[in-house]
Amino acid sequence: MPRPATNRLGSSLGALALACLVAGSPADARLTHLHIASREAVPAATPGARSYEIIKGTFDGELDPADAHNAVIFDLSGAPRDANGHVHYSATFAIARPLDRPSGVLFYDVPNRGDGKVAPDEDGNARVISGWQGDIPPQPDIQTATVPVAHGPGGAPLTAPVFQRFMDMPAGATTLPIVGGIGRPVARPAPVSLDTHEARLFHQSADDAPQIDVPPEDWAFADCTATPFPGTPDAHKICLKGGFDSRLAYGLVYQGRDPKVLGIGFAATRDLNSFLRYAAKDDGGIANPLAGSIHWAVMSGTSQSGNFVKSFINLGFNADERGRIVFDGANPNIAARQVPLNFRFAVPGGAATLYELGSEGTLWWSDYDDRVRGRGVHSLLDRCRASHTCPKIVETFGSTELWGLHLSPELVGTDARADVPIPANVRRYYFPSVTHGGSYVGGISLDGDKPWPGAPTCQLLGNPNPSLPTMRALLKALVAWVKTGRTPPPSRYPTIAAGDLVQANSKAMGWPDIPGAPKPDGMLNAFYDYDVGPDFDYPDLSGVATLQPPHVRRVIPSLVPRVDADGNETAGVPSVQLLVPLGTYTGWNVLTQGYGAGGSCGFLGGFIPFATTRAQRLAAHDPRLSLEERYGSHEGFVARIRTVAAERVAEGWLLPDDAAKLVAQAEVSDVLKNAR
Repeated sequence: MPRPATNRLGSSLGALALACLVAGSPADARLTHLHIASREAVPAATPGARSYEIIKGTFDGELDPADAHNAVIFDLSGAPRDANGHVHYSATFAIARPLDRPSGVLFYDVPNRGDGKVAPDEDGNARVISGWQGDIPPQPDIQTATVPVAHGPGGAPLTAPVFQRFMDMPAGATTLPIVGGIGRPVARPAPVSLDTHEARLFHQSADDAPQIDVPPEDWAFADCTATPFPGTPDAHKICLKGGFDSRLAYGLVYQGRDPKVLGIGFAATRDLNSFLRYAAKDDGGIANPLAGSIHWAVMSGTSQSGNFVKSFINLGFNADERGRIVFDGANPNIAARQVPLNFRFAVPGGAATLYELGSEGTLWWSDYDDRVRGRGVHSLLDRCRASHTCPKIVETFGSTELWGLHLSPELVGTDARADVPIPANVRRYYFPSVTHGGSYVGGISLDGDKPWPGAPTCQLLGNPNPSLPTMRALLKALVAWVKTGRTPPPSRYPTIAAGDLVQANSKAMGWPDIPGAPKPDGMLNAFYDYDVGPDFDYPDLSGVATLQPPHVRRVIPSLVPRVDADGNETAGVPSVQLLVPLGTYTGWNVLTQGYGAGGSCGFLGGFIPFATTRAQRLAAHDPRLSLEERYGSHEGFVARIRTVAAERVAEGWLLPDDAAKLVAQAEVSDVLKNAR
């Protein structure tokens, strides 16, 4: 059964104290060997800039399953051990090391699904990335980890239910690979048996529609691309007699075997960064390339890797095996959940669609009694408070995290009745009216961001409202907070107390009636309270999910921000583009094709441009003022951008070079050029 809140810490504090007494002994598990594969000099890009060296390679580590710092890693006790009783792993890394005027800061960027590059840092920080996701196979230029498979007593295979969902397959497809995750799908575990009578395949016409079972005789673990049904047996594919219906979603449940100990990814991140911060050399005498130069360390992750940051802290990995703090500061960016990594057959590359786990874990930085789900009082900082290793935290997120990724309960709890406070070591900043991560183009746009290849087809234009310029300023503020103690600006985010958070419907939000535009009603991604069985530790998002797919117990209420007369959100830290708007920027959009059409368009926001002239606005019966009525002329628009950008720089929300770029973009834009 899941541990009650009192046992979550109490059961490990005694062992932790004992571990600290013996810390430093020769038997300590740690990073043991650093293998440097390449070094590349990067000359200073401009006069006065720093020169850098890019170092790439792999590292080996070993873990003692009996150490309280590692005991939280699920299935670690079943991994193969060496003569000392230690479990071995390896992972990739890359470092951008300043060759002159180092700042003393190690800045660790958590890779997202293995992606990540290091580059020179303008402030002299050492930039570091490394592999942590053990289900990604090794491949060039991707950060990966190699972790062992766990077994039961006597080497018997460990098993558990595996669930995989299939959507938007090509029309008429007869064979589908059993892969999980998005962006970089990975193969799921092989089934114990290829007998379909021991598995289950079902389909649904909608997320809230009944599950209709497919008879075991009508499908197979097989490949039917070259051979008609039942095809060629294949443990990693399924074949359906007559082919799959692209209008439906299919769910597959089977008994899997041989789980990888994916939670080792947390320890690998801890051990590498502890080594770079504190060690002089590895066990073979290879020097730490950052030895003696690091005085502070900061970690940052975005989306999936931001969820990793939250789980890293929640599970106690910010204390190394000697009890020393690893990271002094942390930035979970657009991270609404915890990362599904530390349970058997987890899918860390998933998202927040139906039946995907991640929001079941602790969501709050301060103590909160999760009465609705019956999980007691928990905080993401429980373990680091006990070990005195809590970092300073700058949390950043935007509109789509509330609409599509279940972030609301972090702000207002699972009952949505009152604001959950944040502790003194946390600053929280909300980016209003942005898509997931904000626009990666980030310029002045009249026609929205263009979709990337393979993106869902949405009704509204892509949301061009950026958050990256504000992020740059806030990350520098986090580093300064860590180095000098200079506190960042006060938190700015929507609250119930301020009247910012309301029900997700047009009336409550104050949504304007824009002719021809969709309304936000029905666009919220429902937050379900899942039951995955008695062997799952919900606060820690650890254990075994024995009920697959999860049973839905209830819908957790979620709130979204109010909007102004233009349909734009007002709470938080707005971009210059939102303060000088060219239209309505939303954190939601409408899917027009494929399974779920008419509902939310994934995690994409939208854009509804303003009319150019007053005459056009009146002809369209648009209640929102036109560009002409707002700015008068192109020169008036540029002047307004220049003024607001200067104000944001003075207030600390924008860096001067980003302000200059934005003004230049406004000057060359087509806004109100040849308007009449």
